[in-house]
Amino acid sequence: MKTIYLVRHGETYMNLYTKMQGWSDTPLTERGIEGAKKLGKALSNVPFDIAITSDLKRASDTCKIIVSENVNAKKLKIIPTPYFREQFYGYLEGLDSEMAWRMAGSPHGYQHSDDMFVNEKIDTIRNWCKDADPFGQAESAKEYWTRLNNGFKLIENLNNVKNILLVTHGFTIRSIVNKFAPEVDVRRDPSNSSFTKVELESADKIKILNYSQTKII
Repeated sequence: MKTIYLVRHGETYMNLYTKMQGWSDTPLTERGIEGAKKLGKALSNVPFDIAITSDLKRASDTCKIIVSENVNAKKLKIIPTPYFREQFYGYLEGLDSEMAWRMAGSPHGYQHSDDMFVNEKIDTIRNWCKDADPFGQAESAKEYWTRLNNGFKLIENLNNVKNILLVTHGFTIRSIVNKFAPEVDVRRDPSNSSFTKVELESADKIKILNYSQTKII
């Protein structure tokens, strides 16, 4: 059994401006840097065996900050990987978030994202985003989970690893929680610089222990 601390990266400028930010990338804001430092201090006594991060800069920068505060900082290896990137939104990247969700949901009767996320599964919404992309390049649920499952298989095959820091993205964390604990309310992204603690038995068997925490309880 492996314990994973799924961390959402610190606040970025596109988060601040409420824009869709999938594979597109913007730097951490000053508040984002401070948030990562605070979370690093909150998790400083968790003896991480390895740190894995999305290869997008906002995530890797957050990971480096958290690792620098950790009790195992001097020996922690950081592995960047595209497996744990955010959802790719294609043409919807960079749009105002609510406008983008409306483009995806309006053909199906949804004018507001709140109603859509209450009534529909995230994978359904993911496929609607692909349908709304005139270039057809946004990731479908099948494409997305094929990529993410490769990441979980990577973790599953790590030997002598118990505690894992995994820095990734808001919609990805929501997706993982929605898939493995559909009873959890994920209408909102986890907070920037928060962690969601899970236990991984195998790539397709994950137990969600909490959602969007900022300190060890």
